[in-house]
Amino acid sequence: TLEHLRQLGYQVGAGFMVGLPDQKVEDLAEDLLLLQNLDVEMAGIGPFIPHPQTPLGDKKQGTLSLTLRALAAARLLIPCAHLPATTAIRSIDPQGWLKALKAGANVLMLNLTPPVHREKYKIYPDKYSTGGTPASVRQTITELIHSLGRTVAEDRGDSPKPQFQRSECPL
Repeated sequence: TLEHLRQLGYQVGAGFMVGLPDQKVEDLAEDLLLLQNLDVEMAGIGPFIPHPQTPLGDKKQGTLSLTLRALAAARLLIPCAHLPATTAIRSIDPQGWLKALKAGANVLMLNLTPPVHREKYKIYPDKYSTGGTPASVRQTITELIHSLGRTVAEDRGDSPKPQFQRSECPL
């Protein structure tokens, strides 16, 4: 369980998809409260994107708007958690990462799978990939983050909670 992992000193995470078939706003509220109760160090929240070769392949994808609202609520409920702007968010909107960072995300999830292996990991169609060289990807991401008046972290990215850092959580 997550608690066993935490007792062993691991940083734990959980998350959910937004826009699953028959999902209600009340379900999202329960998911958000669960993340708060679990006191996770990272919470992955992204839109549901159907894959045509699955039982949910013909269902409607989740919306960016509701995903951003869930991220914003998560930021308020778990202020010290890492909240990634997921590749799914970027896949459904070219400005998705920027919007997610403005809504409360503080981590970018990049698809750095080597091109030769990407066909083997198609969890949904049209998954965004940064492409380019590592240096050009870093430059693009750095510019995006700087455009928000933020800086790129150079550390491992551990949780800001006291047990994982030398300083207190700033929020």
